[in-house]
Amino acid sequence: MKSITENPKRKGRVEKSRRDRVCRFSISLPESLFIQLNQMVEARGFESRSQAIAELIGQSIVEYREEMGNEVMAGTITLVYDHLKKDLERKLREIQYRYAKEIISSQHVHLENHHSLEVLLVQGPADRLKTIADELVTCKGVKHGKLNITSTLLPPLH
Repeated sequence: MKSITENPKRKGRVEKSRRDRVCRFSISLPESLFIQLNQMVEARGFESRSQAIAELIGQSIVEYREEMGNEVMAGTITLVYDHLKKDLERKLREIQYRYAKEIISSQHVHLENHHSLEVLLVQGPADRLKTIADELVTCKGVKHGKLNITSTLLPPLH
């Protein structure tokens, strides 16, 4: 699919593909940072420095959008909790029902030593997702919890 945009260099319109075109630019880094970047590229298996920098910029943009508050984003909330803690599972379930519009699905797995791992797939305004995660993570008996957000959305479900 193509879209028409104004081209500031040329008077008129230019067709551009919806697929991102590659834009080239140069950056200057302190030598020590450049060396660390090369080490990370190699250790993580990136094809190039450009791929690594694009991922880092992408992560930074997601964090920036998350800070903006009301932008719709998708992500996961991961919880590890003691499933023997009295009323904890009931409380977690009540919170999840209260936010049924944002919680798309959940996966529950039993771990060792009476612990459970639960992963919730969520989508909604970033500030609302933070509120949900905070309510879940602060329940007594939750050992660990984390919200991970991406700017890529789920396709329409209906």
